[in-house]
Amino acid sequence: MPSPDAFSLLAHQRRSVRAFLPTPVPDAQLHALLATARRAPSGANLQPGHFIAVRGAARARLSEALVQAWRSAHPEQEDYGYFPRPMPRVLKRRQVAAAQALYGALGVARDDRAGRDAHFERNFRFFDAPVALVVALEHDFGSGGYMDLGMALYGLMLAAEAQGLASCAIGALASYPGVVREQLGLDGRFKIVCGMALGHADPQAPVNQTRTERCELDEYFRVIE
Repeated sequence: MPSPDAFSLLAHQRRSVRAFLPTPVPDAQLHALLATARRAPSGANLQPGHFIAVRGAARARLSEALVQAWRSAHPEQEDYGYFPRPMPRVLKRRQVAAAQALYGALGVARDDRAGRDAHFERNFRFFDAPVALVVALEHDFGSGGYMDLGMALYGLMLAAEAQGLASCAIGALASYPGVVREQLGLDGRFKIVCGMALGHADPQAPVNQTRTERCELDEYFRVIE
């Protein structure tokens, strides 16, 4: 039986990693991680969502197309709304704090637009991780499908962490669903939810020193009697 603190330690240890070693992840290990992630609960056991590994020439084409789409500054209609609009002030503060932690670790100044853009562009290259995943959801699912898929995504991250691997969800891919579908030959049945980078963290990379804080318990928990 695992230690009562094992999960807590794993959850506190996990973080978003944005620089990876070139060490490959064997297919058998990736398959086992995905099978573990799929143990997440889902309404009526529908198990929504698909994980697509993108490799070789297909990955290069996808990344190049995404970079070009982003540089063109012509946004697409996203398949779903991620952030609240308008962004409440309390959430904006959290967003700004996360950005400060990230760019502070990189040594990129707030007014260094080129430096920030260069780092953001790495989202579309899956941060050069050995495993690049595209996460999609069947078009007919409602909000509950996103909730269930989110649990599977977190399960994948924790399963990877438990095996000494690191990960980073990449929401930026959801900004160009048409590009992703076109490059991967997917039809309109698939909503593009996010990407994910997975592999061995580069312990020497400054970006991997990023730490973000979590809000206090009384900000999201209360008791009504």
